[in-house]
Amino acid sequence: MRKLVIFDVDGTLVDSQGHIVSAMRAAFDVAKLPMPSRDAVLSIVGLSLPYAMRDLAPSASDAVLAQMVEAYKTSFSENRLRADTPVPLYDGAEEAIAALVARSDVMLAIATGKSRRGLDALLAEWSFADHFVTTQCADDHPSKPHPSMVQACLTDCNIEAADAVVIGDTTYDMEMARAARCDAIGVSWGYHGAGALTDTGAYRVIDHFSALAGALDELWKD
Repeated sequence: MRKLVIFDVDGTLVDSQGHIVSAMRAAFDVAKLPMPSRDAVLSIVGLSLPYAMRDLAPSASDAVLAQMVEAYKTSFSENRLRADTPVPLYDGAEEAIAALVARSDVMLAIATGKSRRGLDALLAEWSFADHFVTTQCADDHPSKPHPSMVQACLTDCNIEAADAVVIGDTTYDMEMARAARCDAIGVSWGYHGAGALTDTGAYRVIDHFSALAGALDELWKD
């Protein structure tokens, strides 16, 4: 029976917090609003950008929020293109994906709150990008935790929900998986704590990518 592993990106595969905080500062500067705390900014990672911005600036008008979203996108893109500000993969991520690629019973997918432009820019840098059978992003779906992105992955890969697992670092990922009737494995190195991931449905929370294969084997042992 083939299985599908669906990865989140920010906070799960890549450590993008520096770019996120910098881009959010640019957005709040445009709106002449006080910058939220770093913890507040990182707490909304995983939501689609318009929803995240609304959470951080609830009093801003729709027009101002639209300006902030564009300023964020511009700043994030500019930072990504700078040679001195790479978006690094987390330790062990590439090796874990290589191990999954080597398995004949596993397919890989992505479900991320990033824009298509942002996701494609990352994929262009990854030697393993072609191994993702389908990639779903915020441009084409409601924000997490809505299950739409996962459901699209299931459809594209012809996999039943019971044979899929979401790997993510936020409660939005865990709730998205649950809404799609999939299992979920949390990672502790991202933007929400292990306790929050467990409380929102994580089958298990791992502390390093080296533990992913064992967690999947345990999940699929039946």
